[in-house]
Amino acid sequence: MEIIYEVSEGIAIITLNRPDKLNAWTGRMGKEVRHAMGEAEGDETVRVIVLTGAGKGFCAGADMSLLAELVESGGLPEGADHALRHAPAGSASERVPPDFQGTYSYFPSLSKPVIGAINGHAVGLGMILSLYCDLRFASTEAKFSTAFARRGLIAEYGTAWMLPRLVGLGNALDLLFSARMVGAEEALRLGLVNRVFPVESFMRDVRAYARELATQVSPRSMAAIKGQVYRALFQSLEEATLASERAMLESLRTEDFKEGVAHFLEKRAPLFTGR
Repeated sequence: MEIIYEVSEGIAIITLNRPDKLNAWTGRMGKEVRHAMGEAEGDETVRVIVLTGAGKGFCAGADMSLLAELVESGGLPEGADHALRHAPAGSASERVPPDFQGTYSYFPSLSKPVIGAINGHAVGLGMILSLYCDLRFASTEAKFSTAFARRGLIAEYGTAWMLPRLVGLGNALDLLFSARMVGAEEALRLGLVNRVFPVESFMRDVRAYARELATQVSPRSMAAIKGQVYRALFQSLEEATLASERAMLESLRTEDFKEGVAHFLEKRAPLFTGR
């Protein structure tokens, strides 16, 4: 196994586990991550998913042996283009557009929040993985780089679409053209990450945030809101508003709405069921 999968307190933690290689990405790792994401999605006890890396790195990009194989073969390995065009879809296909069903872009298709816990270098494919997480938390030692232009490559796997939506057009072009290394504090200023936590308490801080989502927030609300936000990227304001009005009426009939009102009035901790 090239990952570690753990579940506790309503949180599934998926850890890329090739620390001696700074968790460089392999085909096997990709399959294992996708399988683990599916496990977490289907587990009713899981309300939040965290993706992180073992050791000092998050993911240092594609394993160089894979890149060397591409140079040797002169392009994609046999069958790779078929795999890219026919990658198995993530779940919740009706909640988000098919755009979010690709090889690396499927995180938004999951109904549960996916938090990228960026503990170290997130380079190339590692940075792509972080972009498709719903939230990105960085340790003070995290570093980011697109890397592509310095390898004679292009903005891979939808980076040219996703990155400008997070950091703006000019900043995205800077990061893609220069492929320079960006530290955690600059990443925070750019909007590339949501928060920066001290390296000494990093996973403890990430778990605390994830635990709050798992215990204090309706899982049905999180799933609905996540779907709304990603669908809205392809909608007009009118379409998004009409869709939200329909979803609002549905939410008023749920158990979680009743519990949301009850726990507030009774001044107690919520007991959301997701129904």
